[in-house]
Amino acid sequence: MAILAVIYILIFIIVALVAYAILQIKLFGMKIKDFWSFIEANQMLDKLYRFARQYEKMSPQEQIIYLSEAEKIFKAFDNVPDTLWEEEYDKYKTVLTKYKDIKMLRWAEENK
Repeated sequence: MAILAVIYILIFIIVALVAYAILQIKLFGMKIKDFWSFIEANQMLDKLYRFARQYEKMSPQEQIIYLSEAEKIFKAFDNVPDTLWEEEYDKYKTVLTKYKDIKMLRWAEENK
């Protein structure tokens, strides 16, 4: 009986913490979907950051994949306040710089 009471208390605490987190996100003026996409984009930002630093030359297919993933990240980061991702600014800037370089390279190739 005591174990059952402890399980109910733990479930109540977990539900209360989730509700509190949702309330904080709402009070911050964001949608839950935007916050979740930001979390996913933050993980992808780390991958693109490593990729941008490792590879100087990308194949056209890699460039397209990089550009599409970077655009998803930019969109997700635009939907959340800047204060949430201040710590990730350097990575964001590196990915953005590589994005711009690839766009310019592809534009130059198209206009030859």
